[in-house]
Amino acid sequence: MPARTIDSVLLPTDGSDGALAGAKYGLDLAAAVGADVHILSVADTSELEGISSLLETDMDERRAAIETEAEAAVEAVATMVEERNPELEVTTTTERGTPFRVIDRYADASGIDVIAMGTKGLTGLERVVLGSVTENVLRTVDVPVLAVPPEAGDSSLTRETVENILLPTDGSDGAAVAVDWGISLAIAFDAMLHAVTSVDTSRYMGDPHLDPGAILAELEAVGEEALEAVRRRARDEGVSVTGSVAKGPAARVIADYAEDNESDLIVMGTHGRSGFERQFLGSVTENVVRTVRTPVVCVPMGTRRGDDNSH
Repeated sequence: MPARTIDSVLLPTDGSDGALAGAKYGLDLAAAVGADVHILSVADTSELEGISSLLETDMDERRAAIETEAEAAVEAVATMVEERNPELEVTTTTERGTPFRVIDRYADASGIDVIAMGTKGLTGLERVVLGSVTENVLRTVDVPVLAVPPEAGDSSLTRETVENILLPTDGSDGAAVAVDWGISLAIAFDAMLHAVTSVDTSRYMGDPHLDPGAILAELEAVGEEALEAVRRRARDEGVSVTGSVAKGPAARVIADYAEDNESDLIVMGTHGRSGFERQFLGSVTENVVRTVRTPVVCVPMGTRRGDDNSH
């Protein structure tokens, strides 16, 4: 991969179906790029601390049960690795603590390049919010997160199955960081890169002082400039690329494009840091992750690993 390497993939797990789905896709990614695999489960005993009625012996038993579950969750993913890709190097770990904090700390200490996690599924006709652990990880870590929705199903990430990678862009710094990763993943999977940008004039409607036609033309020009930057980068790396400007709200444009063009993977940027605290996920990225059926690689602006082939 030209500017971004993936040497290690972290698979956090709690034993749930969502976690196993995320682990499966993360394992596919690791196999495709020859990365080491780290499997981590966090025994979260914080809820027990607030139960004053528990005797110390009961508390110890509950803690032990939670830790046993964490160990079983790690073992289940380790077995998956052994069955699917036994040639990969695997590190297994269980730790105590708050899951998203432990995941962030582990990723930093172990030089993790990508974290793969499942998101929550549907409740009735309506998607519930992202799983709290996944959402907090997306908000805090400085490495890309492969977010896998349950609707991704039994597909996989291989050179045979990944043909189209969708790369939304708006020319911003956050989008520019994602471009590097999108191109690198297109190389890894020998896939076509689809760059798309949206033109949304709705926020300007109703202002009598603005010319809708002029606004549209200006936004389209900005969008074309962003697309051309992606085209140049992709062609320099020998990646097949196509680009298009679409009209409408960005999240809807991305979701529709992914569906209509059978995108196998979406790569897009998230917000960076504001002061010492990570901002809430960019509303576009957040909405895309919550609504699409396609795995999404969420790339933070502050990505600290995989730069220039070094750690």
